[in-house]
Amino acid sequence: MRTNVLKFLSMVAVAVAIIGCKEKANEVETNAAKTTSEAKVTSVKYKADTAASSIAWTGFKPTGKHNGTINIESGVFSVNDGKLESGTFLIDMNSIVVSDIPAENPRNAGLVDHLKNEDFFDVQKYGTAAFDITGFEVKEGKNMLSGNLTMKDKKNNITIPVTLKMEGDMMTITSEAFTIDRTKWDIRYKSKSIFGDLGDKFINDEIELKINVKAKAS
Repeated sequence: MRTNVLKFLSMVAVAVAIIGCKEKANEVETNAAKTTSEAKVTSVKYKADTAASSIAWTGFKPTGKHNGTINIESGVFSVNDGKLESGTFLIDMNSIVVSDIPAENPRNAGLVDHLKNEDFFDVQKYGTAAFDITGFEVKEGKNMLSGNLTMKDKKNNITIPVTLKMEGDMMTITSEAFTIDRTKWDIRYKSKSIFGDLGDKFINDEIELKINVKAKAS
C-alpha cells in the first residue's frame, strides 16, 4: 500500500510540474554577449522614469510558484525614426519584492532574504544587473529587442518581443512575458539540470520576466 501511495504522489508531482511548464512563457534564445549599439547624432535621448518602471518576475517549482517585482535603478535610451537605437537600463537587485505572500507573513521576508543571498542573486556582491541594447528589428510584425543581460558577472545576449508606445515626450517599452534559464547566469540553487539527486525538491531553471520601462525625452 505504501509503495502505491508513493507512486501516486510521484505521479501527482510530475503532473503539477508539467502543468506549471505549460503556464510559463516561452524561453528566449540565449547567445554569447554581442557588441552594444551606438546612437546616431540625430537620435532623440530618453531617460527612464524609475518610479514608473519595473520588472515583474515569476519563479516556478513542482509545488507552485512565487512572483514579485524588481525596480529599475536608471536607464537611458536613444530613439531614431521610431526605433530603439541604443540604450542601457540598470536593475536594482536589492529591490526584490515578493507579491504572492502577505508582507506581514514571516515567510515573505524569509523568501526575500533567500533570493538575495548567495543561493540566488547574491545582492551583497552583485547589487546591480544590467541590460545593454545590441539590436532592434521588426520581425514577422513584432518589434524584437536584443541586448546583453548581465547578472552576477555573467553576460548573455537575449532577444525579446517588445511594444514601443510614444505619447508626447514619453516612451513606454513593454515586453511580452518571457523566460530565461537562470543557470546560464550561474544561479544554480536546486537546479535539476545541475543536481541530479533532488527528486521533486527542485526549483525550475526558468524565471519568467516582463519588463515595463517608461522614459521621458531629455
